Amino acid sequence: MTDGTWSGSARDAVVVGGGLAGITAALALADAGVRVTLLEGRPRLGGLAFSFQRGELTVDNGQHVYLRCCTAYRWFLDRIDGAALAPLQDRLDVPVLDVTKPEGRRLGRLRRDALPVPLHLGRSLATYPHLSLTERAKVGRAALALKGLDLADPTLDAQDFGSWLTAHGQSARAVEALWDLVGVATLNAVAGDASLGLAAMVFKTGLLSDPGAADIGWARVPLGELHDRLARKALDSAGVRTELRSRVTSISRNSQYENGRWIVQVPGETIETDAVVLAVPQRETYDLLPDGALDAPDQLLRIGTAPILNVHVVYDRKVLARPFLTALGTPVQWVFDRTEASGLEEGQYLALSQSAAQDEIDAPVAELRERYLPELERLLPRTRGAEVRDFFVTRERTATFAPAPGVGRLRPGARTKAPGLYLAGAWTATGWPATMESAVRSGIGAADAALSALGRPRPRHLFDVEEAA
Repeated sequence: MTDGTWSGSARDAVVVGGGLAGITAALALADAGVRVTLLEGRPRLGGLAFSFQRGELTVDNGQHVYLRCCTAYRWFLDRIDGAALAPLQDRLDVPVLDVTKPEGRRLGRLRRDALPVPLHLGRSLATYPHLSLTERAKVGRAALALKGLDLADPTLDAQDFGSWLTAHGQSARAVEALWDLVGVATLNAVAGDASLGLAAMVFKTGLLSDPGAADIGWARVPLGELHDRLARKALDSAGVRTELRSRVTSISRNSQYENGRWIVQVPGETIETDAVVLAVPQRETYDLLPDGALDAPDQLLRIGTAPILNVHVVYDRKVLARPFLTALGTPVQWVFDRTEASGLEEGQYLALSQSAAQDEIDAPVAELRERYLPELERLLPRTRGAEVRDFFVTRERTATFAPAPGVGRLRPGARTKAPGLYLAGAWTATGWPATMESAVRSGIGAADAALSALGRPRPRHLFDVEEAA
């Protein structure tokens, strides 16, 4: 470092953004011998999957889960030595409570058997009490039709999933009690607002590919332990220079170099580098892109966003015996027990994850309290008479990109028209909805493209993700 300028060697890269996509790209590049600088504007790593302190509680901004089929995120957990802290279920088992039914008859379960696809879900579907016998039979036929769709067919992106379900005999109840139960949580949109292409990808990969593909995993520790502390440790061990509170103000080409080196500007420092990976949200990417990098950069601004609301409730006693559940007949979607992970020593801490929350994302806390505490009393009898010791909300207004029909043609790939400049982020063209899996896959894709251009061999362990997928 001299006079505020740092110049790398012949093979170096700057990664802009310290979310999962940026961390992944930085690790993959460093593992291949590239000298990497990671720049993050926030005071922490982890992007939108992070933790913060509220008194003695360590709170995740939102509940994040992954599935066994999320091979890239599982690779990420292994790479940062965090897999044991976010284990998977031995076998898919989702308790589904319908509050419109009498207590004692509310529970249904979505779980799998150790049988080949699609028989692994056969018994669960046949005995699922929240659908009629006719509806269950029609669900089975729709699932087989979904399994037959070609995910490479671009026309799927232009259609909405809700219309497809209706055309395949799915009742409003079947959509509510099954398809949206899974789809809203994974797509962050109801079926009628979701691209058929993305929905088909979710259901084919998660439920119709491998018997264990939909087994659920989640962090038993705060997300910051994984995506910040352990990620930072892995980056440091890999030799990555990580700079927090370093917001990039511009990216440009250095005309003095024939080989197309880049200039990355942050307050007080200029960095010259061979390659840049932009791993930031689409609006920020648009603002930083140099002219000519994409044929139609305005398309980035047409990729909509969708919010997620998280409601946090601390009770003075244990009110939920299960680690999580999902619900019907109530605004409550998914409820998770975060007591142990948060460090709470007395009582129980529940986190409600409310996806597709456009109608509630800006509601006052008092209004949300008035709405959700009675719903929890309807859902969980033990809450009746329990003292609410804390109630608060976290809001991610741009939690994900909106998976609307037509979004697929707007999502750019990792490569740009500017040599040495690459894009990453869950919103890029990974084929997945906006999940942790998509973010990690995008980071791998951007690093792979950069390594090819830099003439560096791809780290052998990155092939594990492709082969497992």
